[in-house]
Amino acid sequence: MTNRPIILGIVGDSAAGKTTLTKGIAQVLGSDEVTVICTDDYHRYDRKQRAEIGISALHPDCNYLDIIEQHLSLLRSGQPILKPIYNHTTGSFDPPKYIKPKKFVIVEGLLGYYARAAREYYDVKVYLAPPESLRTQWKINRDTRKRGYNDQQVLEQLRKREPDSEEFIRPQRKWSDIVVSF
Repeated sequence: MTNRPIILGIVGDSAAGKTTLTKGIAQVLGSDEVTVICTDDYHRYDRKQRAEIGISALHPDCNYLDIIEQHLSLLRSGQPILKPIYNHTTGSFDPPKYIKPKKFVIVEGLLGYYARAAREYYDVKVYLAPPESLRTQWKINRDTRKRGYNDQQVLEQLRKREPDSEEFIRPQRKWSDIVVSF
């Protein structure tokens, strides 16, 4: 028997329900038993920089995938990490946090299975695949209420990000153990 944490991955497109599912699982398992890691915290650029460069958060080049891999390795071996923090409200970064792995580690985000090396650290890989019409509703609701966008901005963002969703996010479905469709 090993003392290493059990690592659960939850991947899907923007507003697919990753954070909601993560919170529900953490509540069932008990927050004192769960460490949650959001891969959005590993963005390479803040919101303003992404707009200036013309890159979306869904693109691998916009994220520190190598640091995610390193952190997964450390967490899997029971070691703590100094995790960056991306603030969705401000679109910028907050000071990093020292995180210790608990019995369960849930890693949720956009590109969790993109890199082959990262895929090896998960015990269970879940991919969320809601119908696009439902995901669009969820994204409009979330981004207008919590991130300061209006409906048209959200729809335009979805349109612009579609090529990256198709090229980088959806293909990760094939590496998942479980696909959740709503």
